Amino acid sequence: MTPLLERLRGGLIVSVQANEDSILNGPETIALLARVGEANGAVAVRIEGAQRIRAVRAAIALPIVGLIKRRYEGFAPYITSTHEEAVAAAAAGADVVAFDATERPRFSGADPESLVAAIHARGCLALADCAVRADGIRATQAGADLLATTLAGYTPATQGRTLPDLALVASLAERHPFVICEGGITYPSQVRAALRAGAAAVVVGTAITNIDVLVTRFAAHADPRTPSKPHTS
Repeated sequence: MTPLLERLRGGLIVSVQANEDSILNGPETIALLARVGEANGAVAVRIEGAQRIRAVRAAIALPIVGLIKRRYEGFAPYITSTHEEAVAAAAAGADVVAFDATERPRFSGADPESLVAAIHARGCLALADCAVRADGIRATQAGADLLATTLAGYTPATQGRTLPDLALVASLAERHPFVICEGGITYPSQVRAALRAGAAAVVVGTAITNIDVLVTRFAAHADPRTPSKPHTS
């Protein structure tokens, strides 16, 4: 077990990502949110995009899980699905590079084995974002340093799955010593449940940092046409 993994064990990784068209998505704002995570107990942050990774690297000392999101017409994987994207995330300052570890074909023809090799060649740890147990088995055989349940519920075979997917956490933990529970964690109690299920660390994103989604959820239950009642004392 590397010192970096020991540093992450049992901790909270905050995913600091905004919608692509959000006013929060600028590098400076993402870096500021990452600083909030660092100041309040996060053991690492998960950051998308080379510019944002660079800005966060300059702002905090925490480990960075970096990734590049890019969609390619006709191909489903969009999380660090090419060697070039893996290299870009590493060069921007990531300590760990996350990649799509599903068995779906990628635009570049890359597979988990070659993506892990490309990440390791840059001196970074490789984090395999999985949807099912088979993804984790192949990624483990490829030498991935960490597995995560990130893509559970986001592939055709797993759509509608209840999240967080604690059953997948437990299944992956049988095959790999460092499994991260990511996806669907909304309440602090679910962090503890994920750790009990076998997770070595937990990623929380939307429930903490996606302000666009949070405001939209609350606003959906408001009715501006309803007159407020006068306050009486």
